[in-house]
Amino acid sequence: MGDFLRVKHGFPFLGEFFSTSGKYIVLTPGNFYESGGFKRTFGKEKYYISDFLKEYLCSEGDLIVAMTEQAEGLLGSTAIIPENGIYLHNQRIGLISWDVDVVDKHYLYYLFMTRSVRKQIRDTASGTKVKHTSPERIYDVDVFVPDITVQQNNAALLWMLDKKIQLNNCIIAELETMAKTIYDYWFVQFDFPDENGRPYRSSGGEMGWNEQLKREIPIGWKIESIVSLFDVCYGYPFDTKQFVDEPNHQPVVRIRDILDSDTSAYTTESVDNKYWLCSKDLIIGMDGNFHMNFWHSTPALLNQRCVRIRGNGKHSALQAYFSAAPYIKAREQNVNRTTVGHLSADDIKALHVLTPPKELQNKATEMFESFLEKICAAKKENIELAKFRNWLLPMLMNGQVRVE
Repeated sequence: MGDFLRVKHGFPFLGEFFSTSGKYIVLTPGNFYESGGFKRTFGKEKYYISDFLKEYLCSEGDLIVAMTEQAEGLLGSTAIIPENGIYLHNQRIGLISWDVDVVDKHYLYYLFMTRSVRKQIRDTASGTKVKHTSPERIYDVDVFVPDITVQQNNAALLWMLDKKIQLNNCIIAELETMAKTIYDYWFVQFDFPDENGRPYRSSGGEMGWNEQLKREIPIGWKIESIVSLFDVCYGYPFDTKQFVDEPNHQPVVRIRDILDSDTSAYTTESVDNKYWLCSKDLIIGMDGNFHMNFWHSTPALLNQRCVRIRGNGKHSALQAYFSAAPYIKAREQNVNRTTVGHLSADDIKALHVLTPPKELQNKATEMFESFLEKICAAKKENIELAKFRNWLLPMLMNGQVRVE
């Protein structure tokens, strides 16, 4: 790689000038996905509020590489800066420049995703617990570089798949925002449409004091526990000795798999059918960071210390999610960094939802199910697109196949 690229070290920005708000965001290894790609860290950004050299301000389209393995598999991951004049080139991050006559930017971006390149970087890395690489070690990596036209064609196909995944992510985010907005209007502010189509509470709808919530709610509404309204099931305590690597066995979803809706754990153990997950099931991790997500991948079994909440036609799991999220997030914030948080069965039983009269509830369920159906469909498509891209990637990068 040293024949056609150079890697520039970032600047050691001073922690005393980091802030939770500001204009400029300091890049960290947390801005990389392990498989490659730029990862936004909404709510966790480190802003810099002091002066800095402008040469360390990244531009849109800059290609960067993770020089430190903050998480397993991260070393050598690349990303492309998505916006201009916001991100600061921090130490432990390499800024890549290249000979445009020899290599295409996107081809180079995908080269770093290949197993061969990652292995060479890792094998030459320094450090025991935390691995580090250097520009010189990256220069020594051997790669296959075809004609520039072949590079551009191959990379264009992979980039097209990634752009579709990004588009789906934008659609998902928009659908989630729309659903949350409706939930807040109807179930928090109580400005659902009354019989005349006007916002209920703002138009003088009758309210009554609720002692359990310590607030007023519309007359005729009820507070009911999630376990009484939804199909709730706790995960099965699988024997890890029966876990295997072969994907032709039964997949098992652990807490670590919840956010990705994918798993690398498989079991030969036979269990009751009630532990199988279906699309649109809400999963909550009961230890650690209390991950929450909707299952949208292929059928899988649920492991212990996870709970599944399934809609029943009368109530959508999306309504359960919006109802439970504030409580779960509050519990997460109360757990300090030196302890592991836990949710108990009693905590799950304490979760509740506000339920309006039947006609209004039916309208809400219909809307929430429509949103959830589209969200899960887009997420499932992203899984298939990513698998297709990952299957093509090594063959395109080593010249086994090419795009005409």
